[in-house]
Amino acid sequence: MHWLRRKRWSPYLVGALIGVLSWFAFWTVDRPIGVSTAVARTVGMLERVVAPGHVASNAYFSKFRPAVDWEWMLVLGMALGAFVSSRMSGDRPAEPVPALWRARFGASPGKRYAAAFLGGAVLMFGARLAGGCTSGHGISGSLQLALSGWVFFASLFASGLVTAFAVFGGESTRG
Repeated sequence: MHWLRRKRWSPYLVGALIGVLSWFAFWTVDRPIGVSTAVARTVGMLERVVAPGHVASNAYFSKFRPAVDWEWMLVLGMALGAFVSSRMSGDRPAEPVPALWRARFGASPGKRYAAAFLGGAVLMFGARLAGGCTSGHGISGSLQLALSGWVFFASLFASGLVTAFAVFGGESTRG
C-alpha cells in the first residue's frame, strides 16, 4: 500500500481510472458521472427542512429529487478520498496562504478562504446554469464525444487563463 502514500500520481493512470469509473457508472446506473446535481440535491434536502412546500412544488426538485443517491455518495467519496490522501501522503501546505496570493492580496487566511468559497459558489452557479460541471460536461461529455463536452473544456481552459492573468497578472514567486 506504499503507492497510496505518493504525493503525485501519474496523470495517465488517473485518467484511465476516471475512464473506468465512467464505464462503471454507465454500466451500473446508466448515467454519466457528475457532481453539481448532487450539490443542488443537497440544497433541496436542507431547504426541505425549512420550506417543505416550496421543495414539493419546485419543478427542478420534481425532476431531480432531493435525496442521497449515487452521485451524492460520489461527492462524499471524493471529499473523504481527498482527506485520506492528504493524510496518507503528508501532502499538506506548510502555510494556509500561498506566496503568490499573499503578495497580491495579503496574508489573511480568512480572506483567502472567503475568496475560495465565493469562487466555488460562482462556479457552482455557472455549472447549474450550464446544466453540468467539469465531471458532467467535461469528463462524461467528452468521453461520449459530445460537442458540449469539448466546448466546455476549451472554455474552461480559456477562462482559467484569462482569470489567472486578471487576478494575478504576470507575477511570479520564482526569484
